[in-house]
Amino acid sequence: MSITVSNLTKIYGTQKAVNNISFNVDRGEIVGFLGPNGAGKSTTMKMITGYLQADNGTITVCGQTVSLNSLSTKKKIGYLPELNPLYSDMYVREYLDFTGGIQQVKKLSSKVEAVIETVGLQLEANKKIGQLSKGYKQRVGLAAALIHDPEVLILDEPTTGLDPNQIIEIREVIKRLGKDKTVLFSSHILQEVEAICDRVIIINRGNIVADDLLSNLQKASPAIQTIAVQFKEAVSIDFLSSLQTVTDIKKTAPGSFNIRCTNAEIVKKQLLQLSIDKNLNIVSLQSIEHSLEEVFRELTGGKTT
Repeated sequence: MSITVSNLTKIYGTQKAVNNISFNVDRGEIVGFLGPNGAGKSTTMKMITGYLQADNGTITVCGQTVSLNSLSTKKKIGYLPELNPLYSDMYVREYLDFTGGIQQVKKLSSKVEAVIETVGLQLEANKKIGQLSKGYKQRVGLAAALIHDPEVLILDEPTTGLDPNQIIEIREVIKRLGKDKTVLFSSHILQEVEAICDRVIIINRGNIVADDLLSNLQKASPAIQTIAVQFKEAVSIDFLSSLQTVTDIKKTAPGSFNIRCTNAEIVKKQLLQLSIDKNLNIVSLQSIEHSLEEVFRELTGGKTT
């Protein structure tokens, strides 16, 4: 495992910011780390990178315990924090050269040019960082995280401040990097997580409430199952009122409905039986996968619609 978190806890005063959480991330995985504001995401990331000490539990990065080998594990990690600290009076190349020097990067000049190209900073490379837009400053932070070719990338809100075109470009960068690195990243743009990740970890109030493949989460939440049914004949919502485990029915067209329920299989059987009893023809009957936003809101206490 490139990242192993075991029974991790962090307490601020009387508040448990992170409550005894555990998870693993393998090499070649891009894992979305999600949660509402104040859920414990950034705190967990800071502990993984060694910038914040845990109150309990252990973290290993590439087989080394972070608390015992803080310096060596930091060399294996590229970290882009949520609040990206940069020297505004330095030029882009100057800053990357400075950062690479601290990391003792070999063949530094060629490496600086390589990361500038990787994150798309070619046109801005001769400017002072203070002259850049927020989106390009974010790219400078990502370049600095990559300068020493780390095995593990911890990216806290990497697409903050980027326009739609830049988001797509950085998305492709992250996907390429994830082929041979370990990437753990947080984002409030859930569509980006859906586009990049196969697996997500959701944390809420310091506790992990989900850790699974995205496809499984979209199918598995029993409280937000939805069935789409289309009859050949025009029928009313009242006609479906006898169905059990149904929480809501929306008519999408004459004879077509989206049915929310707590047990999709039971409702499907009822619909088939109803069509036989009433001599109706079902054109289509299928379960609908839910968006990550719906799953997220369900698991973190938000209302789904």
